[in-house]
Amino acid sequence: MPMMSPSRFNSRALFATWKDDVQVAALELAGTFLFLLLGLGGIQAAAASASAQQTPEESEKALNAIASLEQLIYISTSMGLSLLVSAWFFYRVTGGLFNPNITTALFLIGAIGPLRWMLCCVAQLIGAVVASGVLYGLTPGELAVNTTLSPGVSKSRGVFLEMFLTAALVLAVLMLAAEKHRTTSFAPIGVGLTLFAGHLWGCVYTGSSMNTARSFGPSVIVGFESNHWVYWLGPFLGSILATLFYTLLKLIRYWRLNPAQDGEHWEDSPDPLDNGFVNTIRGYINARQPSADADAQRTTDRAEEKPSDVQIEHVDTRHVDNSLRV
Repeated sequence: MPMMSPSRFNSRALFATWKDDVQVAALELAGTFLFLLLGLGGIQAAAASASAQQTPEESEKALNAIASLEQLIYISTSMGLSLLVSAWFFYRVTGGLFNPNITTALFLIGAIGPLRWMLCCVAQLIGAVVASGVLYGLTPGELAVNTTLSPGVSKSRGVFLEMFLTAALVLAVLMLAAEKHRTTSFAPIGVGLTLFAGHLWGCVYTGSSMNTARSFGPSVIVGFESNHWVYWLGPFLGSILATLFYTLLKLIRYWRLNPAQDGEHWEDSPDPLDNGFVNTIRGYINARQPSADADAQRTTDRAEEKPSDVQIEHVDTRHVDNSLRV
């Protein structure tokens, strides 16, 4: 009977690397703290700038709403660049996750074990709380980085918005970082741009959490909204959706569909002189070539026949002249 590989949930396998798991979790706490301190700090600065241009009655409302398109771009850029640089700092150390939903997806595909998954998720939540507390102490006024649903956005809409936004972010991590290729080391760029793009859409409607820790940290400081559960359920469903899609890609062996896409040999480059379209044109030209040659031959024959006709007529004329002489 073949030997079965040991389960990840076996007690011996579960704690085999517990020291490494604890170290990774501690560093994930530090990375999450850095990521959210920079990202949420930019959101706080944008909110303070918007409130400074409002009347005292409007300033409180401005802290929790997108006042202008410029503010939306500023917030999106702040979060996207913050994740890009923070993830790149910690990329070779812990992977630069900083998100329980990304950590969950990596656990589901078997990239990390259950103990590391649990420790990292807790560490990321704690790091978010610490970052929010430090930001609150460093900046004047109320903390204006909490996520909440905008007026007109129902809780069900909020769940699905966060699900799709988070799925895009998680899929970026799975395909660019977890899936190894020649440009894996540049994965933080693609992941950061995905967060930037997600904020451009979702920030107006849900605050664009895409990260349960990002919503949990500020809520601990300023209080929990009644719709806070949306930022747990939506991102969790997003991680499940991205994991299922990634698994489907592996099942169909996606690398067969576009081979050599990650190659560097010139032989794998397309040859415009040897493809179906060019060969079709060549075949059409070759098929027309005999007809053209035949036309040219007929033209040549006619040109040769004309002098012969003239000579015959000349002979006939001389014959007639001789008859007249007789």
